[in-house]
Amino acid sequence: MPDTDPAGPLAEQRLVESRLVEQRVVPVIEETAVVYKERVVTERVRLHKRVHADQETLDIPVQVEAIEVERVAIGAWVEAPPAIRQEDDTTVYPVVEEVLVVEKRLRLVEEVRVTRRQSTRHHREAVVLRREEIAVEREVPSHEADAGEPKIGDPKIGEPATAGRNEDPTA
Repeated sequence: MPDTDPAGPLAEQRLVESRLVEQRVVPVIEETAVVYKERVVTERVRLHKRVHADQETLDIPVQVEAIEVERVAIGAWVEAPPAIRQEDDTTVYPVVEEVLVVEKRLRLVEEVRVTRRQSTRHHREAVVLRREEIAVEREVPSHEADAGEPKIGDPKIGEPATAGRNEDPTA
């Protein structure tokens, strides 16, 4: 038979609420992992820079150019000044003068001949050339030197753990 009680749904709701009140709520806890990174000094490196000076002898070809000047007397009469001309390695520069005669004429007095001569000789010179050299010195921090065992991530795994060696920087 259907429930015709007008207070029926309300009564059901109160019944459900009373059951909830009687029940205990248990909180559910979830754990999560939090990862932090920390920089740890595993070793120190010291660099020593040395400059070496080596003396070397260089053989360099040096080109030398000398000019010879030769004056050649001509004494010929010309109508117009001659042009500058080239004869092999020699450049000829004509020199003229005006001479007063009953009539005016040009007389070639001389030619100046300029000859270029090239020669190559070797010049030796001692020069100082410098070069640099860097020495690397590794130091293990004191807390790892005491441990005596390599750690994960240590670049020296597989090698015996040793304390840092000290080199004389002047050597």
